[in-house]
Amino acid sequence: MDQSHLYQQIVESIRDDILSGIIKPGSSLPPMRKMTEQWGCTTGTIMRAYQELAHQGLVVSHVGKGTKVVEQIPEQTQNPMRRAALFNRMEAFLLEIMTAGYSPDEVEQSLRVALDRWRTFSSQPEETPPNILRFVGSHDPSLALIASQYHENNPKLSLHLSFTGSLGGLIALAEKKADLAGCHLWDENTDTYNEPFIRKLLPGQKVAMLTLAHRRVGLILPEGNPLGIKSLKDLTKSDVRFANRQQGSGTRVWLDAQLRSLKINPASISGYDEEKMTHSEVARAISKGQANAGIGVETAALSFGLDFKPLTTERYDLVIPSEKWESASVQALKKWLSAKQTKSAINNLGGYDTAQTGTVTWVS
Repeated sequence: MDQSHLYQQIVESIRDDILSGIIKPGSSLPPMRKMTEQWGCTTGTIMRAYQELAHQGLVVSHVGKGTKVVEQIPEQTQNPMRRAALFNRMEAFLLEIMTAGYSPDEVEQSLRVALDRWRTFSSQPEETPPNILRFVGSHDPSLALIASQYHENNPKLSLHLSFTGSLGGLIALAEKKADLAGCHLWDENTDTYNEPFIRKLLPGQKVAMLTLAHRRVGLILPEGNPLGIKSLKDLTKSDVRFANRQQGSGTRVWLDAQLRSLKINPASISGYDEEKMTHSEVARAISKGQANAGIGVETAALSFGLDFKPLTTERYDLVIPSEKWESASVQALKKWLSAKQTKSAINNLGGYDTAQTGTVTWVS
């Protein structure tokens, strides 16, 4: 191999190991003699690689003491290189799992579910730069897609997600700990979504409801529905183990209203008190055999190859205070959400109706 190209490979390999933490700060790099054996090259090639790493601020060399990784990587060096290291590790991971037979669609779907799980437990910083939108609220599987593609189309803007449930999102807005909230709270007295709750929790405030989508909600069941579950009444059967959503989530609000209407005592449903923070967590529990019925959106069932029994279609809105509405980040989100390609991407997840995606209703 051309030695001039080889030294660049050596630099990239060592740099990735430093930025990913495999090679720790302050540790020594291997002696040049050992590196020449490992890479099958001359001492001059290794020396050139070490010199380049030193130029990038990643290592320091001392006569008689060898070459060591710096204790603190310069910020201007760390950020782009850290991303490059992550990209390289992701490519290696993708090569491994796709060689095992998984398709790109399966990988992408699984990655979104895994990200949802981590975002459930993430916290929102109270103060953030103006280019970051703080989202707090109800979980929806499309949000991981929206966050990534929104940033891809607007590189200077990003959407920070934290899933707490619909009520938690509105409370975060009231406490100024969020810029927008995800909400799908059904009011049984008016048979409407979100507006009655916004008026109660954000009284006197002018608020925009930017519709994300309408989505199908129902029973998530094991493949083939072996217990033959057809309705909420079947949840009281002795052999059914239920996976519920947490209190304050829009799904739980709707479910509890239906149980009252059907005069079903929640205590008669095994697993009713076992709460999951996201639709993905419900589907995951069923796929692992920890439950054999759950309540959630169709998209989550499709992600895990499970059966689905639709029960209702609900409206999911992004709730945005008027003082945030005119910001560049929100207007970019609205424009992007209204685009045909965005609606198509959401529809492709399954279980969505995007006819009203991007429309705005004001509450004051």
